[in-house]
Amino acid sequence: MGIPTEPIGSIPRTPELQAALAEYGEGRLGATELAALQAQAVADTMGRLERLGCPVLVDGEQSKPSFATYPLTGSTELLPDGVVIPFADGHTRQLPCLAAGPFRYGVHAESYLRQAQEHTGLPVKQAVIAPSALSLLYPATPLDDYPQKAFIDDLIAEAEADIRGCLDAGAHVVQLDFTEARLSLKLDPSGGLLDDFIRLNNQVLERFDEAGRARIGVHTCPGGDQDSTHSADVDYAGLLPKLFQLKAGNFYVQLASEPDADRVLEIIGEHLPAGGRVFVGVTDPIDPQVETPEQVRDRVLRAAQHIPVDRLGTTDDCGFAPFADDTSTSRETAFAKISARVQGTALAAESLQV
Repeated sequence: MGIPTEPIGSIPRTPELQAALAEYGEGRLGATELAALQAQAVADTMGRLERLGCPVLVDGEQSKPSFATYPLTGSTELLPDGVVIPFADGHTRQLPCLAAGPFRYGVHAESYLRQAQEHTGLPVKQAVIAPSALSLLYPATPLDDYPQKAFIDDLIAEAEADIRGCLDAGAHVVQLDFTEARLSLKLDPSGGLLDDFIRLNNQVLERFDEAGRARIGVHTCPGGDQDSTHSADVDYAGLLPKLFQLKAGNFYVQLASEPDADRVLEIIGEHLPAGGRVFVGVTDPIDPQVETPEQVRDRVLRAAQHIPVDRLGTTDDCGFAPFADDTSTSRETAFAKISARVQGTALAAESLQV
């Protein structure tokens, strides 16, 4: 049987693609040329993952501007002054703000998936942005001709279409990136904002039958950008019991970088819903030190003390470069960590005789 292992999603872009993105931003490279280089980077990424023995592949988000903003591609109804996300090292990311409705995705993730599937016969996983993150696009001052309820109704329909398109296209699993979950407890320690996020995401997930939800997962982490985080200081105890209320079959939980992993594992073991599987993070994308397969093995064995092995999987804590301009982690380091995850998970499965 083994222990399943999957990547989260993003992998640092190739040096050629990084240079092309800079040229494109300066107007010195056309969209067609950029798309060709993105396609080459996808093929290279998937080929390298397959050679490492990854049982489930991703495209590394080589063609996405970021894990969060791909649905906004081509939109002309946005202003730049949206929610600001501060990171521990002092840098920030800022979301745009909706200027007018109706809200529609400019790109659906199915297009990335189908491009990736052209390069392999192995299972391919597709990451999508959680609707809760996109709900932050609505401005604090309501739009006169587009009330918030109309926006949420449109958002739910678009998020459903994003997920369903990937499932229908044969995605191994569709993963909702829910990094704002932990951040919400920093913005609102009462938990009210997190409750709103959980409620909204469930309104989308409830549109799928049991078989569909079994192929849907949710990823949580404290953010990872330029070797910094936005909410690592928020206690998991306030998040995980609510996270497991989401009507999904799989949960991807950052763990390798947690200072007290056993405490987190106890919470997971207590609250993981019946039938759910948890993929625990066993590599830390922010740490420049590459884990050894033996370190990964030991992390899996520790997790198996709290979680039934038949409901346990492994993953990376976060994506390695969720924003296209993030060069803080090298491509070689990312692949080395992924290799350690794959090898270490196999060593743990051998030790556990599964």
